Amino acid sequence: MIKEIIHDQFFLAKKAQKATPADKQVIIDLLDTLRANQASCVGLAANMIGSTKRIIVCQAGPLALALVNPEIIQKSEAYQTTEGCLSLSGQRKTTRYQKITVRYWDQNFQEHTQKFSGFLAQIIQHEIDHCEGILI
Repeated sequence: MIKEIIHDQFFLAKKAQKATPADKQVIIDLLDTLRANQASCVGLAANMIGSTKRIIVCQAGPLALALVNPEIIQKSEAYQTTEGCLSLSGQRKTTRYQKITVRYWDQNFQEHTQKFSGFLAQIIQHEIDHCEGILI
């Protein structure tokens, strides 16, 4: 189901809780909402649609990727960039990493460890910040 995007900074600043298989509907809602906003959005975190669970989705070319309980376990090649956010107005400066390794579970709750780089790595970092309650 397509959900409304949350703009309440107090809510968005709350740290997310670990997701469980009982949260599968949140994954579906995130993917539906990402598709509905694809003209202006490349990633979403669950708190952006009102759920306090640690789930993110990212547009990876033509595919949408769901990462459940994502954790960056390695990062390298820091750089400065400016980002926008569907939940917040304007652009903000931040530090990101060109290469990251992430441990996560897919939407079927199978564990993965995967390397990401470039713009997809940036999207994942932004959405993981949402899980930590960090607003960019």
